[in-house]
Amino acid sequence: MAAIKDILEPSLEMLGISPFKAKKGEPYMDRRMRDHFTQILTQLRRQIMEEAERTVHHMQDDIINYADPNDRASQEEEFRLELRARDRERRLLKKIEESLQLLIDQEYGYCEVCGVEIGLRRLEARPTATLCIDCKTLDEIREKQGG
Repeated sequence: MAAIKDILEPSLEMLGISPFKAKKGEPYMDRRMRDHFTQILTQLRRQIMEEAERTVHHMQDDIINYADPNDRASQEEEFRLELRARDRERRLLKKIEESLQLLIDQEYGYCEVCGVEIGLRRLEARPTATLCIDCKTLDEIREKQGG
């Protein structure tokens, strides 16, 4: 289950990418920064696709008709959890594609609500973020109050 969490909450270390080191006076989201985030998003997409492929092979290879209902139930639960994780990854994959398009459009890294810079470290921690920390906090407060 740790591998599933890693893909859904990636770290630069897990992706094999070094943190971005901005040069003094370097403009926000210049070519070098966009290349850095393109690399992060592309690597994350590749890992998700590899994990999906492993799941397909695992479910094809490991399907066994257990005679014992408990063993069968355990196998079905394992498959259910794996498919649930793949569904979450599918949604993440959609966000990755949207983020890659924002990079192409040169709109990546800016809050979709207020337009301020999201920030390099936040984007490295959550490459598909579309809200600055202030707007995200307000969004979460509204969500808690609404239900």
